[in-house]
Amino acid sequence: MPNSNYIINHTYTVKETLEKLNESEGRTLFVINENKELLGSVTDGDVRRALLRGINIDDQVIEVANKSVRYIVQNEINKNRINELKAENITLIPIVNHKGAVISIVDLSKKKTILPIDAVIMAGGKGTRLRPLTLDTPKPLLKVGDKPIVEYNIDRLSYFGINHLNITINYLGEQLVNYFGDGKDKEISIKYVKEDKPLGTIGSLKLVEDFHNDCILLMNSDLLTNIDFEDMYNEFLNKEGDMIIATVPYKVTIPYGVVETEGTYVTNLKEKPTYTYYSNAGIYIFKKECLGYVPNNTFFNATDLIDHLLKSNRKIINYPILGYWLDIGKHEDFEKAQEDVKHIKF
Repeated sequence: MPNSNYIINHTYTVKETLEKLNESEGRTLFVINENKELLGSVTDGDVRRALLRGINIDDQVIEVANKSVRYIVQNEINKNRINELKAENITLIPIVNHKGAVISIVDLSKKKTILPIDAVIMAGGKGTRLRPLTLDTPKPLLKVGDKPIVEYNIDRLSYFGINHLNITINYLGEQLVNYFGDGKDKEISIKYVKEDKPLGTIGSLKLVEDFHNDCILLMNSDLLTNIDFEDMYNEFLNKEGDMIIATVPYKVTIPYGVVETEGTYVTNLKEKPTYTYYSNAGIYIFKKECLGYVPNNTFFNATDLIDHLLKSNRKIINYPILGYWLDIGKHEDFEKAQEDVKHIKF
């Protein structure tokens, strides 16, 4: 459980609670029972006031806990609620499920928001175009500036409050496991999905044992981007889509006059027109139910899922990325990333 350092059992004594508060540098602790249900919160001030009232240091912490604790229900997270808490200078906030059990503690001082999304990063490729750099190191772990490519993406997901992450691995995948572990150091939960054979860009999602939310964010591991995941998610909700695809606007200017025709007839003449096309950026958000279109244990790309959704008349939204985006596929891309990271905030 992310940020479990701020959780104590209701059987803790006041003395044990003071020791725990000291370890947490005086930040709020949250009291739970054996079912992980949230019972209250406790601060240094709560303990001091209780001791002045005559509470014994060996009494249980529930006797001093504040029962009017603030929390957020997992499926009722919204931007306005987060902004209200931040305006009240509340930094630590418990996230509970529909039964009132604590599933995580979020530090709002480190997050822009909290998005109710599970993320999957595809990190199983061999990165053959970047050899010899990838002979002994998987491409996601190649360093851009002072940290690996994939770590920029993990940190950005965490910044937007996406706390449940699955990483699909294959080629040299154990290096990723050893580097990130279970995500505790980043106060998120990381699980790994091992592909025994290549399953495409989305086939391995059927190997994920459990998703905590109704929406899934899927992205490639070799992207360097400062995309606003909150804005993308809000667009997905507002347009009531089944999937939203992040795209990169690509303008093409024709250096000649273009004759538009219908059959053998000329209908229009455009002088040196510019056309805008939208390239797939390798980032998607979609409803979990869309996984019903993905076959088990079969090579299946995200583009295959898009085709199935279109044929089923499901709604797919285009989300042009207005910020920075780079697909690090070739040596010149890797070199460009090394320069760009010096000037762009990720």
